[in-house]
Parts: sequence; structure tokens; C-alpha cells
Amino acid sequence: MAGAAFKTNPHDLHELLKDCHHGRIQLPDFQRSWVWDEDRIKALVASVSRAFPIGALMTLETGGEVEFKPRSVEGAPLAAAQGKAQALLLDGQQRMTSLYQVAFRDEVVHTLTARGRPVDRVFYIDMLKAMDDTVDREEAILAIPGSKIIATDFGRTKLLDLSTRKHEFDQLMFPVSMVFRWDDWQKEFIDHAMTKGDFQEKWGVIAAFKKGVLDNFIGYQVPVITLGAGTSKEAVCTVFEKVNTGGKPLDAFELVTAMYAADGHELRRDWFGKEGEKGRQNRLATAMRSAGQEVGIVAGVSNTDFLQAVSLFHTRERRQQSALEGRQGKELPAVACTRAALLNLPLSAYLKFQDQVEAGFVQAARFLHTLSVFRLFDLPYQSQVVPLAAILADIGDGWFHEANRTKLAQWYWSGVFGELYGSATESRMARDFVEVPAWLKGGDVPSTVRDGVFRADRLDTMRMRLSAAYKGVNALLMKEGARDFRSGQRFDQTIFFGENVDIHHIFPKQWCEENGIKPAVYDSIVNKTPLGFKTNRAIGGVAPSTYLKQLATGNADTPPVDPNKLDDFIRSHFVDPALLRSDSFNAFMQVRKAALLRLIREVTGQTAPDTVVDLADDGEADEEVAEARLTMTGT
Repeated sequence: MAGAAFKTNPHDLHELLKDCHHGRIQLPDFQRSWVWDEDRIKALVASVSRAFPIGALMTLETGGEVEFKPRSVEGAPLAAAQGKAQALLLDGQQRMTSLYQVAFRDEVVHTLTARGRPVDRVFYIDMLKAMDDTVDREEAILAIPGSKIIATDFGRTKLLDLSTRKHEFDQLMFPVSMVFRWDDWQKEFIDHAMTKGDFQEKWGVIAAFKKGVLDNFIGYQVPVITLGAGTSKEAVCTVFEKVNTGGKPLDAFELVTAMYAADGHELRRDWFGKEGEKGRQNRLATAMRSAGQEVGIVAGVSNTDFLQAVSLFHTRERRQQSALEGRQGKELPAVACTRAALLNLPLSAYLKFQDQVEAGFVQAARFLHTLSVFRLFDLPYQSQVVPLAAILADIGDGWFHEANRTKLAQWYWSGVFGELYGSATESRMARDFVEVPAWLKGGDVPSTVRDGVFRADRLDTMRMRLSAAYKGVNALLMKEGARDFRSGQRFDQTIFFGENVDIHHIFPKQWCEENGIKPAVYDSIVNKTPLGFKTNRAIGGVAPSTYLKQLATGNADTPPVDPNKLDDFIRSHFVDPALLRSDSFNAFMQVRKAALLRLIREVTGQTAPDTVVDLADDGEADEEVAEARLTMTGT
């Protein structure tokens, strides 16, 4: 059995702080800056002064598989950063930096108030309060201004003056910065007290303070979990997800950034830009941006998404090369975009594929527009954009051919309506990246197309935007030429954004509730469709027969709509206008459900049962339903 990749040992606090000072312990460059405020520092000092545990540290030995660009602990001399780090502090940066700042350096500490305002502070221990068991230890820890003077009345009245060492002695205030230099402080104190003549009076307090408080600092030991140099990249990333609870969890991009930095490449600059230049994040956010929109459809692509697409190319190349070398079966490395694959993505591969992948994401935005997915808000699956971009980057101009576009659309809608990109997506991304381009060249049907079966009863339960399939139906209706009830305009980009198009009820919510129809029924996507804001307002909460008459006659704000044209507008939503004019809710639901199912089957290429279960019996004639279904679905 393999042994543990780590060891735990207690280390003297003073030695740890010296290692930070001399650069033997440094930080990975991706670590956030030191951010603790004065109250947290006081609590930390109070804990050490009572020999209370402050938690274990975790370090990573350098010289192994994981090579991060190091930087010195904040406040350490510049020369420390030039030294070769023996270990990198993975967990405990805030604690160690705080103790280094207040207990090792004899300098003003640049910290924050509890409200986040930058302040300069010097930390003291009130000896008398520290020795009083009735006083909370944190009350004995003082954080005073960098001037070492607390004053009131606009500075005219000094409440506490510690601006000289003599003042500190007189008021029995011990600077935390001297906890490891007791001999120096004691010598100065004895000289001052003997000269002043109060040595006997104060020495008892000083001796008790040394034994009861200061010795806790001098003898304090911190448990340190040391990860060996052979620790894998994935293990390091996992460690951060578990222990780095003080800030945002470290993701693969941060680790890859740190590793590339060790080779002199600024991955963060690639993504975020620097000094006025636009980074890749900004370029993607504004790609194919539509009129009136701040961001485009691929604005949600994260830096990790981008690395995943690059990883697909790199791991496929490795697999192909291994095949050329004669390897077969399980000997071939997998095409992958898992966290482990990202952490093993070499800089050379990133540089090789970065531009091709970026172009793929831009083409993904174009492709999504052809499917009437214009807004990030309406994107069914963010995760599906990764394989889409990789596939488009791989086939280049090949997606302009009608046959390829048709297949790509079928694959995309199969993922959406099969709801296949909601979880465990990494393996599906890899399969699709391998299978879809091969399919476009005449290969087998991809697993996503085979797996993307849409159940008829799923339409009944799709009620909220959280569902990818819900968003998919909305986009499909716009793609198929749905026209606004009031204006008659198609929902292309211009009218889509100009009219504030959203999904609205066909049989209004108010009317449904007044007629005893439950939300579980009337909130279904079957009773919803894309409409402009003004149209939805004109519809209001009345019966469909009423609002159709109102649209036909018009009013001061809305011109009249020709009844024949209005019927055409309604049919473009796969709705039979006769069922609206007769307020036949149940018949409408059955007929539209059948029409939507037929539409979904067409775009996914699936052959699913066409059976539609009655939602209720309201006495509507079967002939009416049958005739409407024949009109709307051809079945």
C-alpha cells in the first residue's frame, strides 16, 4: 500500500516566522493578498498569548511535480523573494502573515478596520489587563494608530501616548513586535526603571507577565501538514477546495495560472487583459453582441470553460500520436477535459490551440444565433457551449455547409431536450468532441443524439426557466417563425430586444385561477409562448376570446389587428386560434402539447410516442380536439 503523501509535525512559531522573513517559506503567486482586519489580528494575538490552538498550517515542498511561481509573505524584505523557497504555504497565509506583521517586524502594520477602511496600526498588550483573569484577553490587546498616540478633541488631548519606549514602560504596555526579543526589551526596561526608581514596584508585574503571557509566544508550536514534493497537481487542487475556506475556492484556472507563471507566461493577462488592453474574457463577452445588449451569448464562458476546450484538443492530439506509435485500447490516453486534464495541460499546448479555440467560441455565438438563442439569459446550457465551440473550432468553415449545420442543430437540440448537460458533463463533452466531427464526415450517430430522448410527459412539468428544455422550447418557437400577436413581427434580433420579448402565458394566469385551473397546469410551457412586453400588457388577465377581440378592435395605444392576420400570428405559435376564441383551455393544452412534441421530435430526429393525456374533462367535444390537432400537427 502506498504511504501517505504528507507528514504532520509541530514547528516553533518563531522559526516559522524567521523562515517567512528569509524566504524559506513563501506563497504561491496565485494566493490572494493579505486581508485580515485589526479585530481578527487582535483575536489571533490573544489566542497565541493564552497558548490556544490557531489551527494547522499546510505547506508544499518545492522541487516536485507542481512548480508554482513563488512570492514572499507580505512585508518580508525584497531579498527574501530572491531566495529559493523550500516550501510554499498553501493554507494559513492570513494567520502567518498577520503574526509576521505584528510579532516579528518592528514596523507599522497596514491593515483594515472592521468596515474595511485602510488604517495604520501598532499592536500592544496591556500587561495589567493581561494578568487580570476577570478581563477578556482580547480587551488586553490594543491596536493603536501608527503614531502610537490616541488623542481626542482634535488631537489636543492625549488619552494614550506610547510614542517612546519610556512611555511604554511607564504605562506597562508591551509591544507585540517585541515578543521574540524579550531580552532586549527587559534590559531597556531595567535601565529605565532603575533610573526612575520604580523597579521594585513594577518588576513583579513584569516577571508574572513574562511567565504567564510571553512564554506562551516563545514556546508556541504550530502543527504543520507538509505535502511532499511528489504531490500531484490534482491533489493540490483538491486540498485548496477543502481547506481554503477563508476566500473563494481555488479552481483549476488559478493553479494553471501559477504553473504557467513559473515558465514566464501570464495566463491571467491573456484572460483579463492588462493596462487598457482587452483580454480574451472581454472579447468573448462582446462577441456577436446584439443591438441594445451589453454582452453577447457566450459572455458566460469562464476561464475554466476555455481551458476545457483547449484540453480537448491537446488530449485528442496525444491520443492520436499514441495511436501512430502503435498503442491500442486501454494504452491510448483518453480525450478529456477533467480537472486532472486541465492541471496537466502544458503551456505549449495552450499556446498552440488558444487562438483556434477562441475562434470556436465566436463561431458558437454565431451558430446559437441561427437557432434563435440570442441572450445569455435564454441559453439552455452553459456547459454545452464548451463542446460546441471545440467542435466548431475543429471543423472550421465546415459548419457553413447546410448538411453539417442540420446535423449540428440536431446534436444541439438533442442535448437540450434530452437534458444531458445538466450534470456529469465532462465525459459527455469529450465524447461529443470525438463523435460529432466524425459523424459530420459520415461516421456513426453521436451518443448524445442517441441518448437525447424527450418524454411526452416532460412538457407538463416544465414550468420555470431553470429547465434547459423550457428555454429550448422558447427558442424553437422563435426559430420556427413565431410572430408577435400584436405587431405581427418575427422575433429576430431587432424586434426581440426592442420589444423586451419574454415567455408569457397564452391563457392568462388571472383567468386560469378564476376558472379553477391549478398553477401546476397553467404554468406549464405548453401554456406559454414568446411575446413582446407591450403585447403581454395588452392581453392582461382576461379570457383569450376577450383579448383577441381587443387586439382586433385596437385602442388609443394599439392599432387594430386584421382578424385574419391575427389568426396567422397565433398559428405561428402552434396554437389553433379557434380554441382561443372559444376559451377551450383543455383542448388547447392537448393540441398544443401534441404540436410541441412533434416540433421537438423533428429537430432532435427522435421517434417518440405522440400520445397526449387529457388534463381534465371540461365537456369539450372530442371532435373539436381532433380537428384542431389535425390542423396544427397533421396527425
